[in-house]
Amino acid sequence: MTDSTDKPSLYMFWGCFIALITTAFAFITRAFMINTQSMWPSDFGLNDVQAQELFGSGIWPFAISIILFSLVIDKIGYRVAMVFSFVCYTAYAALALMAYSTVNAEGLAGAELADAQAAGLKLLTIGSIILGLGNGTVEAFINPVVATMFSSNKTKYLNMLHAGWPGGLVLGGIITLLLGTAATDDWRLLIYIIAIPAVVYLAMLIGVKFPVSERVSGGATYRDMLGEFGVIGAALASYLIFRQLGDVFALPSAVVWGLIIASVVAYGAYCRSLGRPLMILLCLIMMPLATTELGTDGAITGIMEEPMTAAGFSPLWVLIYTSAIMMVLRFFAGPVVKALTPLGLLASCAALAIIGLYWLSGVQGFAMIFAAAGVYGVAKTYFWPTMLGVVAEQFPKGGAVTLNAIAGIGMLSVGIIGGPLIGRMQEGSAETAIVQQMPGVYEEISAENSYFLGKYTAVDSDKVEKMEPEQVEQIQQTVKAAKQNALAKIAIFPAVMLICYIALLLYFKSKGGYRAVEMSKGGEVSAADAIDDAAEAPQL
Repeated sequence: MTDSTDKPSLYMFWGCFIALITTAFAFITRAFMINTQSMWPSDFGLNDVQAQELFGSGIWPFAISIILFSLVIDKIGYRVAMVFSFVCYTAYAALALMAYSTVNAEGLAGAELADAQAAGLKLLTIGSIILGLGNGTVEAFINPVVATMFSSNKTKYLNMLHAGWPGGLVLGGIITLLLGTAATDDWRLLIYIIAIPAVVYLAMLIGVKFPVSERVSGGATYRDMLGEFGVIGAALASYLIFRQLGDVFALPSAVVWGLIIASVVAYGAYCRSLGRPLMILLCLIMMPLATTELGTDGAITGIMEEPMTAAGFSPLWVLIYTSAIMMVLRFFAGPVVKALTPLGLLASCAALAIIGLYWLSGVQGFAMIFAAAGVYGVAKTYFWPTMLGVVAEQFPKGGAVTLNAIAGIGMLSVGIIGGPLIGRMQEGSAETAIVQQMPGVYEEISAENSYFLGKYTAVDSDKVEKMEPEQVEQIQQTVKAAKQNALAKIAIFPAVMLICYIALLLYFKSKGGYRAVEMSKGGEVSAADAIDDAAEAPQL
């Protein structure tokens, strides 16, 4: 099968690329503000888990928009999705600026300050949710557009497209550092810079003629597309979506389960398919993958604050450095994918991630930190786009649904489980260090909280401030140093991935090796290349 157009539009490709840069700007500025103690944690009175929950509120809505838009995007068109994403960025900026004004009003103290923090946090949380919807909508249209334009070389060009993500992290991070104390004194500046790439991609894409999707041009029906994801995939996505919405809006458990069951029954009644077994497995693998990459990226500036500060540098340089590695390597993904195959590349990256995270968990000194971060940077380079490439190559009939649903599940898992779990790991490391170094103190400065996976204890900053000044300093230094150890615990995620990828490599080897599936007119796939299941997905 040849590319869906004789001359794929590079102008359109770069417009999609800049749209992805916008999502990265939003990510890195929020990560910086959440992990800088003098910014959002101080302004809104957040502990580590609460901070990561706020961070997650800008991630899990990604899944809702990317999945919902994938169901209708072939009918409403890519342009509508693109404009909607721009509107979301505008709304986020407005709400974040309102939150700033709420907590920085003059004369706030005591109960009035606490009320202002609660009101400001609510505005910021709503704005973050809208931002997440916008980010998801961006991927909902750029992934199928690029996969359609370059349908004979999807993994290569999806990797190139997703170089826009680390590229945005590098550019946004450098701008943040150049702003220096101006940004820490007034974090509204970091809200304003998101407008730069947002306006550019709107101007570039508003008038282009988007291509007809590969699924539509190939003749696969709407039911065929839904059937590739199937009832099992829909059940996984529905559970994560409605469980999170239940927590956000305090919905009764019966209502949440009612929504889950109703959506799964409706999906199954229409598509009449359980879904492809390989597709379901890839969705499950995407959960630790997204946590390894995005969850760690969201927390790493805070985790590496102590060793990087001791070395005389901003901890943000770790994220900028690893992102620069990703950006460069993704542009040259073609030869690497060809040499290792997509699954071989993913397995190699998982092994490197284990090494990099363990190394980072105990390293000190600028040179050694960047050596370890380099290993981690190479490891995470190909995770996300190569997984999308595998899905696009193995399930062309799945169209926008399979391609975007797996991304949605990945982002859901980071926002709901992965991000807060990383925060819990940091609090656990802090607890262990304080108990060992300051016996009897932890009970006085901790408080019990709860999150998606249950109850936990965390250091309470208000209780810490009531301690003697010498103790406050020792506690703060102990907590900062202990956070780094949490990276060793995060290595469990790529370890699970490595086991799964090795199993998939053995499976494909037994079938004659990994090959992309091609779809001909009428929605039929090439029997010679259909390595997944020889038969159609199990029918209901």
